[in-house]
Amino acid sequence: MPNVIVTSDRPVALFGGAGAEKEVVNAVLALCGPVAAADGGADVALAHGIVPQAVIGDMDSLSAAGRAAIPPGSIHGITEQETTDFDKALRSIAAPLIIGAGFHGARMDHQLAAFTVLARHADRRCLLAGPEDCVCLMPPRIELQATPGEFLSLFPLGPVMGRSEGLEWPIDGIAMTPAGRGGTSNRVTADRVVIEVDAPLMLLIRPRAALAGSARALMAAPARWPAPAR
Repeated sequence: MPNVIVTSDRPVALFGGAGAEKEVVNAVLALCGPVAAADGGADVALAHGIVPQAVIGDMDSLSAAGRAAIPPGSIHGITEQETTDFDKALRSIAAPLIIGAGFHGARMDHQLAAFTVLARHADRRCLLAGPEDCVCLMPPRIELQATPGEFLSLFPLGPVMGRSEGLEWPIDGIAMTPAGRGGTSNRVTADRVVIEVDAPLMLLIRPRAALAGSARALMAAPARWPAPAR
């Protein structure tokens, strides 16, 4: 069982090392209580005047200045090299929702690795905020308040099927795979959207302006995926 480092009954803000614009940081902090960081994400938080309550990772990217600015008891080293710092942090936080900033970066490999972590820990509800969009792994069912005309993309990380209400192009009965049929650049046609999927393998991508609404919908979703076997 993972060692829990941060426990909260409120959403937790998690900083990654890719950098984050002030507007994104403010939007995330407005929705969260405690603040944590994945390794070098602490430097990103500190650059915005925020001292994380916990820094989690293998500590190979946290700067010397960053380490000096954080109380030693707030630094939690996990030395194994099998997983990323985002993985280490996500599995170490117990909260109704984790909202990440600093995971949309210039390096595509880092961004793809973050999506893999979302699927690996499908039982942890996590929403990643970027300058243009926000992304999460779909729970079994979600009901969204949306604006007709806004984009909504569904990207499969593996074989997955589902159904939808309120989308211009319904997904009912479509077998989606990464190398086959996808669901990107769909459009909302109603102020209420319902999506259901049959496997923890679908990314939901919405405009960043929908961050707060997506956070509320994720926390209100009645069902969640089981924790993976360890």
